[in-house]
Amino acid sequence: MTKGTRAFTLIELLTVIAIIAILSGIIVPVYARVKDNANRSNDISHMNQLRTALGLYREDQGAYPPQLLGYVTLYSSGPNAGNVMPASVVQGFLYSKRVGSLETFRPAYNRVSPSAIVNAVFPTQDPLALGNFVPGLDLNGDGNSTAADDTLGSRQAFGPADGFVCWDPAISAVAAGGTRCSGVSLSDPADVRARMFYSISGYDVANVPVAGGASRNELRYARFWTNFAIGVGAGFGNGDAADDPRQLGYTNPPDNTVVTWNSYFREYQSPGVPQRIRKDIILFLNGSARPWDSRALADAAWRQKAD
Repeated sequence: MTKGTRAFTLIELLTVIAIIAILSGIIVPVYARVKDNANRSNDISHMNQLRTALGLYREDQGAYPPQLLGYVTLYSSGPNAGNVMPASVVQGFLYSKRVGSLETFRPAYNRVSPSAIVNAVFPTQDPLALGNFVPGLDLNGDGNSTAADDTLGSRQAFGPADGFVCWDPAISAVAAGGTRCSGVSLSDPADVRARMFYSISGYDVANVPVAGGASRNELRYARFWTNFAIGVGAGFGNGDAADDPRQLGYTNPPDNTVVTWNSYFREYQSPGVPQRIRKDIILFLNGSARPWDSRALADAAWRQKAD
């Protein structure tokens, strides 16, 4: 008598493959969510460290720094003279005296090198017409916070259409687009007046997708952003009684002033249009970093109202 051997039938094999596929379909998304949550927790911790460091800086200097990490710096002498210093060797506003690790400035999904430098634009301006937004502050002095406080002074002065942000030597300050940035060359890698930000600092600038499949770098930290403060009206840095006080450039900005936000976790319904879900992480001046509606931040940037 011969002993028979039994092999897998085709149906049994397909069943095993189907079971493996089902288990993979369950495990992979769970693993991705766990990893995503771990990255979010790590970024929130880093953002809170930055807020603490900002408080120490203000205690020492009496004001908040123009940038978190600092603007691009060139070697002034030696064999690398004229070349960009990597962010890892720059003595910035917070790094390395008050923040010991460069990774604190880098969101989890920011994969660039310490030497990468970029130009940036202001984020999108609020699409609502004047008088259709309640800023949450009494800006006109009538004792109430209503749509009547939605004035030019409460609005973001510049947007992506105004061009890149540059260092304007004529006023020794940062300017946005127009004649202030004339002569600045985006095509010249050595012209750091245009490429003035270290890309690793994702809380200073962040890369976001836009319509058509392209992307751009947007500001996430700015001391001034309204018309009066930036130069359309009362002049650069002067401010106005009707200006939104929630700006780090003023002496005592209120607790609900937006410091920066993390937009690396956004989910988009189409390129450049984030979904209305709490995927961004926002940092207010006094308070822990917390989840925030991505679309609200994309539409109104620093004008968020703490809930």
